[in-house]
Amino acid sequence: MSVSPVIRPRRLRTTPAMRRLVAETTLAPRQLVLPMFVADGIDEPRPISSMPGVVQHTTDSLRKAAEEAVAAGVGGLMLFGVPDAASKDAAGSGADDPDGVLNRALRQLAADLGDGTVLMADTCLDEFTDHGHCGVLDDAGRVDNDATLDRYVAMSLAQARAGAHLLGPSGMMDGQVAAIRAALDAEGFTDTGILAYAAKYASAFYGPFREAVGSSLQGDRRTYQQDPANRLEALREVRLDLDEGADIVMVKPAMSYLDLVRDVAEISDVPVAAYQISGEYSMISAAAERGWIDRDAAILESLTSIRRAGASIILTYWAQEVAAWLG
Repeated sequence: MSVSPVIRPRRLRTTPAMRRLVAETTLAPRQLVLPMFVADGIDEPRPISSMPGVVQHTTDSLRKAAEEAVAAGVGGLMLFGVPDAASKDAAGSGADDPDGVLNRALRQLAADLGDGTVLMADTCLDEFTDHGHCGVLDDAGRVDNDATLDRYVAMSLAQARAGAHLLGPSGMMDGQVAAIRAALDAEGFTDTGILAYAAKYASAFYGPFREAVGSSLQGDRRTYQQDPANRLEALREVRLDLDEGADIVMVKPAMSYLDLVRDVAEISDVPVAAYQISGEYSMISAAAERGWIDRDAAILESLTSIRRAGASIILTYWAQEVAAWLG
């Protein structure tokens, strides 16, 4: 007489060692990228009130923090510049100024760290324009796509000269990857890569980031960032960036768009990144401060979910802390 076996999936959950043995998704320090802010006009790090634990750095504090993050094992650093408000103009001229805040910081970190980490640069005008948009405006006040591409090319070359390994065009302009790739190759920067913000949504969760970069934005960016309702349109954007030569494609935000992370991972033949953005960071931080959730467990769960969805690289403000946990 045969006896049907008792199927007990719980057998593989009985101990921490067993759960570790059969875990399907792993999280490693090398997969984490730390976004960092460096500001002009400050003498000491300035806390960002809506992002507990995150600061705008001086050049000196940036250098120290970058070295600590690399020592913890993070995979890379994404640098954002915060210029003085008085230096902003309609064209975002500080973006490609070799002595602008971002390019100075890139040169310094490149000198300090060399190839010991992957140095990434935000390639966008919004921090540098007095109107706060990601591109230059036409006479009607709309973002001029092709004129903006010219500015992105100038910015990209300045960042490549400063020592960035990867450039992160985040403005969602049509043709931005192709324009930057052609310019880099023409100037001999064939090894400088492009991390394309391929599916960047017009999200309500960017609020704390606006404080972090001292944004001057009035209105919104819905004419060039993705509509949160749209999935197929995002995949079309990703395919275009792949065809134009993107070395890595990214979905932003991450946690509210895990379905898109999975979709992109299924069609991409290059690594897929996802950005756990400021609002996602601040929500977990705020809930933890009130004792509503277990902070450390929630951080790890959120990052694991992004990996499980298919991202091989995660930009997160917890990168250094989590890298230290993971060892």
